[in-house]
Amino acid sequence: MMRWLWVSVVFLAGCGHVDIDHYRSSSPAFNLNEYFTGQTKAWGLVQNYRGEVVRRFNVGLCGYERDGQLILDEDFVYDDGETQFRQWRISPDGDGRWQGRADDIIGVAEGAEAGFALQWAYQMDLEVDDTVYRVSFDDWMYRLDEQHVFNRAAIKKWGFTVAEVTLFFEKRAPDCQPVTRRQ
Repeated sequence: MMRWLWVSVVFLAGCGHVDIDHYRSSSPAFNLNEYFTGQTKAWGLVQNYRGEVVRRFNVGLCGYERDGQLILDEDFVYDDGETQFRQWRISPDGDGRWQGRADDIIGVAEGAEAGFALQWAYQMDLEVDDTVYRVSFDDWMYRLDEQHVFNRAAIKKWGFTVAEVTLFFEKRAPDCQPVTRRQ
């Protein structure tokens, strides 16, 4: 019986996975570096495994080039007043692939773009109610037009989705001023 249960869990965990190449012929092309260079604004929410909204937030983003990398400063403001800053350092890895690092990301985030889609995969330690959990993000972005990107991310623990993040991005300006205290 346990063997059947284990096979069922493994099978179900693998179902529903979309390969980034599915979007290769779609448009507009995502182009991570071009879209996130400049000023962008985002609004989002986090839903738990039952679909209940547990957090809402907005993000101010400033993207710029430094030493051949896209530097993406993210300023989060949550509905409870908490603020958070993350700085991504993103480098091209050839053939529409990307690598990203940030101080709160475990190891290297890996991304790939094809057509209007971009997929990121990374791990981080996430604090929830004074407990820290190591989770994986399966992060999918879809470029709707020149100004707008839609983002859905599954937060997973042991291969199971425990929460989801939904974000809407809007490109505001082609340039921005990085804050020197962060660098």
